[in-house]
Amino acid sequence: MQLVFATHNPNKLKEIQALLPDTITVLSLDDIGCTEAIPETAKTLEGNALIKANYVKQKYGYDCFADDTGLEVEALNNAPGVYSARYAGFDANSDANMNKLLSELKDTTNRNARFRTVIALLVGNEEFFFTGICNGKITKEKRGKAGFGYDPIFQPNGYARTFAELTADEKNRISHRGKAMRELINFFSLQY
Repeated sequence: MQLVFATHNPNKLKEIQALLPDTITVLSLDDIGCTEAIPETAKTLEGNALIKANYVKQKYGYDCFADDTGLEVEALNNAPGVYSARYAGFDANSDANMNKLLSELKDTTNRNARFRTVIALLVGNEEFFFTGICNGKITKEKRGKAGFGYDPIFQPNGYARTFAELTADEKNRISHRGKAMRELINFFSLQY
């Protein structure tokens, strides 16, 4: 089976490819010649994931899945949430986003947070949603060099290390994206 994963992010693509069985070939947006940015204008993770999957399906004709992920911080009423990638501004990078979040939490003892990923899958004329959550806390400083995004400041529950200090395999076993992907994989194993 061939599916498009609606992403230009090579880190996400690597994570997903490591989790999927060999029977499913995953193509990126770059692989199908989709170089334009797909607008993410929804107010929810579910909405953004569906926008991206629909765009690929309608414009390129491929069955597709797309994800959207948000870091939800309890003390900030679940912000940055759907705005995680652009928390410090539209042109901000991961360091700027982390610095803003650490600054906002500097006087806060409640550092509980969770990563939540929603995957929208369009196969034929049907749509399906899969969700994965990883609970943890925001550290007081950046630690580790692996991963991407907020990984250096997110410490999953039950671990003394941040996502950026875990190996890719360790992270995939417990991560929000890994959990959502396993739901997607289970769906395929029951359907095909």
